[in-house]
Amino acid sequence: MLQLDMDHFLMLLLLLWTSDSVRLVGGDSRCAGTLQVKRNDWRPVIASDWALKEAAFVCRDLGCGSAVSLRLREKSTVTSGWLISPSCVRSGKPMKGCSSLGSSSFVLDLSCSDSVRLVNGDSLCSGRLEVKSDHSNQLWSSVCEADFDQQDADVVCRELGCGAPSVLQGALYGEVEAAMWTKVFQCGGHESALLDCRRSGSTRTTCSPGKAVGLTCSEPVRFVGGNSRCAGTLELKQGDWRPMGHFTSYWTLKKAAVVCRDLDCGSVVSVGQRKESSDRSVWLLRTTCVHSGFSLRDCVTPRSSSSTLNVTCSDSVRLVNGDSLCSGRLEVKSDHSNQLWSSVCEADFHQQDADVVCRELGCGAPSVLQGALYGEVEAAMWTKVFRCGGHESALLDCRRSGLTRNMCSPGKAVGLTCSEPVRLVGGNSRCAGTLEVKQGDWRLVIYSSWTLKDAAVVCRDLKCGSAVYVVQRKESSDRSGWSISSECVQSGSALRECLQSQSDSSILDLTCSDSVRLVNGDSLCSGRLEVKSDHSNQLWSSVCEADFHQQDADVVCRELGCGAPSVLQGALYGEVEAAMWTKVFRCGGHESALLDCRRSGLTRNMCSPGKAVGLTCSDQLVHPNISVSSSMVGVSKVQQQGFHVLWGSSFTISCSIQPQYPGGSFQLTFTSTNTAHNYTQPAVNHSAHFLFPVAEPAHQGSYSCVYHVYIFSRNFSSESHRLCLTGSVPTVLVIRWVIVPLTLLLVNTALYFYYKARSQQNTELVDMTLGVCAAEGGPPPEMEVVQGAE
Repeated sequence: MLQLDMDHFLMLLLLLWTSDSVRLVGGDSRCAGTLQVKRNDWRPVIASDWALKEAAFVCRDLGCGSAVSLRLREKSTVTSGWLISPSCVRSGKPMKGCSSLGSSSFVLDLSCSDSVRLVNGDSLCSGRLEVKSDHSNQLWSSVCEADFDQQDADVVCRELGCGAPSVLQGALYGEVEAAMWTKVFQCGGHESALLDCRRSGSTRTTCSPGKAVGLTCSEPVRFVGGNSRCAGTLELKQGDWRPMGHFTSYWTLKKAAVVCRDLDCGSVVSVGQRKESSDRSVWLLRTTCVHSGFSLRDCVTPRSSSSTLNVTCSDSVRLVNGDSLCSGRLEVKSDHSNQLWSSVCEADFHQQDADVVCRELGCGAPSVLQGALYGEVEAAMWTKVFRCGGHESALLDCRRSGLTRNMCSPGKAVGLTCSEPVRLVGGNSRCAGTLEVKQGDWRLVIYSSWTLKDAAVVCRDLKCGSAVYVVQRKESSDRSGWSISSECVQSGSALRECLQSQSDSSILDLTCSDSVRLVNGDSLCSGRLEVKSDHSNQLWSSVCEADFHQQDADVVCRELGCGAPSVLQGALYGEVEAAMWTKVFRCGGHESALLDCRRSGLTRNMCSPGKAVGLTCSDQLVHPNISVSSSMVGVSKVQQQGFHVLWGSSFTISCSIQPQYPGGSFQLTFTSTNTAHNYTQPAVNHSAHFLFPVAEPAHQGSYSCVYHVYIFSRNFSSESHRLCLTGSVPTVLVIRWVIVPLTLLLVNTALYFYYKARSQQNTELVDMTLGVCAAEGGPPPEMEVVQGAE
């Protein structure tokens, strides 16, 4: 009892202290209205990026319940008010300590529940239920589970601005020593507030341990305007229903999957935007808030936009417990009234059925169909045998047998892996070209700072070999496509889960080897050699060491875009139980691909353990490009060996390289007859730009770009061709000197002799510079390994 009194005393002190500096005015109660903060005088909080998460601090400080809604209200005139950052509020500082003076025509209105709240939950829509007494002492009390039923829960969830109740269970959110509500609620379910409900005349004096009501309400989200309840424009309710704006990069498939789950739909299929004719009120999602584990409703703030978010979820099928949205244990929603999700028995599901499911989920063709691949489950089992033709658009459109299955053997629930919907188009083979990914429709991928390591994920998904090249291709105008960040790819997420809509003229092209790859190595240029059969089964096979020689290794390393072979040794990268290549290769060393080589007529049936070919090629860097642009001449062509500038103009030398590895730096080397300089800059987006503000004769000479990168515990470098730069006096100056008035003839004559002498000097310098360029010309050096730290 002493502890309870102390708690109430501390709460009272908190309320007295905060009520002096924070209030809500103009609302229906003391727990709703325009937020005002006092610092010397009372002023409204203006133009805020607040979400409900921050509003909850105000509700707590005012002794109100949970935060229900907030909005920015536009006034007819600009008003002076307080700017309060959300991060300062979350830090726990007093409101007045977070405020700075500003002005805006928008003020912040918020509403808190007056007499109910949920505490200790994962979101504002979950927690242990507490009700404020309507007596003079205004204490918060927990409610005993026996005094609270489903209709009561309906009222509470609605009062808090949440969706329908999904879980009602005692002690779900911890026990508490606080006071217990003494009356039994008897709601009809239609009331707007819990204290509007009838209450029993009997009084409860005790409640068994673990019986305080814990309540989880669903998120107040819905789809509107779609073909089903599981597709359309995403709307969220906070006070009123508004669409979700699409001006945030948050909305990938993986994030939208949370909405499909909350609505008891299946797997997410597509995410897109819908453009409207004019701006409207929408919700902006604060991504940092969601990433912290809070719900959508807790993390939205009001905005205006003409772009709204459209989401499509599958209606009646889903894959659960998988590594991606295209893999998992298959579950089907019953089309009966109970709408339960059921697993499917392996014996009742075949290849054509899998084709339909993968297509319905927006994935590629099925690659693995196997029982218990993604865990066993105690859930209900689907009772009918599917009989799809393979052309249906949804699994429940397929015919089903009249037979009913009563049981399924353990380990026989269908596990399904669909391939990723990716392809390469416009290349010389199915393993080369422009990268396209399907989400609703096929779109190309916009170029970003991809490396070969990122491209290797695509090559693997397409069952091609190793990644060989990544190229940026410029088109004449912007095209609508997908942006895929390297960070998302390297996190292990599937490509389809990393898509963000974008328009650009830079397109991503890549090349994978078609029939050879190196696996289990330390880099893309090392590993155990595998060769894809050119027969119909297209299997990858290891190669026996006795059937593979140095010339064969030369061909493989060149085919993979690597340097010369440095190590050729059996079992260097692990043994394998896979099939073994049955023919002996007989390459001459000049072929462009291993399968272009002659092969013996002999067939090998076995290979001794430890004799599968392991190969290490040197990691060859492509050569960087060098180009020049001038403020008076324009941009030089990359293939030009020389460039001419005018003295006094500015010029820029640019170094760039095709993406192979992240990071690195560029060194611009300069050489003339009597001097040499080096300039260094970090590689940003695989390029660097060296600006020379004023061109001078001292800048004449030979330039080259050297790219340096530290990878695989070694330093690598690669040099461009050399470019010769020359210069001269601007012609416009000569013209001006010719037309000087005759009265200055003597000065003209002197100037003429002066510039003639200077021109000869420049010509001699140009001749010497060209001599330097000629002496240093020739092909660029091969990549060198610079004293690596192994």
